[in-house]
This record gives sequence, structure tokens and C-alpha cells, in this order.
Amino acid sequence: MKITIDTSSCSGHARCAATAPGLFRLDDDGYALPFDGEVPEGLEQAARDGELACPERAITVE
Repeated sequence: MKITIDTSSCSGHARCAATAPGLFRLDDDGYALPFDGEVPEGLEQAARDGELACPERAITVE
């Protein structure tokens, strides 16, 4: 499972990081940083929760 973040659509609400802080990292201005690699086993639901928390739908989990 991979997380893709459309950084151009991110508005810096940081809801993804608030929902799943172990998966989503933010830059100094509060914008989501690209996610490298696969979602660790056991964190799949957290990844989906972070995706759903994004009001801009800038996050895709597949």
C-alpha cells in the first residue's frame, strides 16, 4: 500500500498528521511532505484515516 500526496493541492490544515502522526510528516509551514515507501504493516487503517481527514483530497492511498 502506498500513499501519494498531491503537494500542490495541500493547504496545510495538517489533519492528516493529527489523524496519523506516525505516517504523515509536515514541513515547517504545516504542509504535508511526500511519503516514501510502503505503508508499514498494521498502519493501513491509519493511512486511510489520514486520507479521509484531508479536506482538499490531496492524499491518495492505494
